[in-house]
Amino acid sequence: MTRRTEWPDDHSYGHGDVGHDGGRDDDGRGGSGSAAGGAENRRKRKDGGGSSSSRAEAEPPRTPEEQARAICLRLLTGSARTRKQLGDALHERGIPEDAAQEVLSRFEEVGLIDDAKFADAWVESRHHGRGLARRALARELRTKGVDSATVDEALGQLDSEQEERTARELVDRKLRTTRGLDREKRIRRLAGMLARKGYPEGLALRVVRQALEEEGEDPELVGYYLPEV
Repeated sequence: MTRRTEWPDDHSYGHGDVGHDGGRDDDGRGGSGSAAGGAENRRKRKDGGGSSSSRAEAEPPRTPEEQARAICLRLLTGSARTRKQLGDALHERGIPEDAAQEVLSRFEEVGLIDDAKFADAWVESRHHGRGLARRALARELRTKGVDSATVDEALGQLDSEQEERTARELVDRKLRTTRGLDREKRIRRLAGMLARKGYPEGLALRVVRQALEEEGEDPELVGYYLPEV
């Protein structure tokens, strides 16, 4: 037996629903007026009612020191920088020299700028990550404005034995990718790779010679291209 659904009578609907009188709502205003009011509100929200422009006009311009602080903090958020790097950035942005130096000195006082820590981290990262030798690392640090005494102190963490071990690791990796090349070209690539990374010529030739001999190359043939060092 089918159950009969009982629909509510017309009078049970609330008076606020749209009826047949042109869309009047529960407070008696027409639907078109309500839509117009909504559009006006949206326009006010979009342009802020003019309040944002008034606030911008009321804000005083920032001082050079405030601008310098903001620039430095933004740059330091991405990575550590030396004092020279930050100073160059402030100069490029037109910050007066006296304001720039005042802010940079203050940043040094509170430890936000520390060239010694920067140099230590740079040596650690670039030697173990890229295999750069002391000579190449010193060149990079001086380019970034680190003074010679600080550079020498940072490079003190790398001794000659560590540098030679890293050179040998680099050559061993390169050996695998140069198999099949003729001997002269292979030696040139291995020695050239170490030279580009800042290794002294004597150390580079010695490491390449040892690696090739241990791989099975004839010492006399290797010696023809690589003199004994």
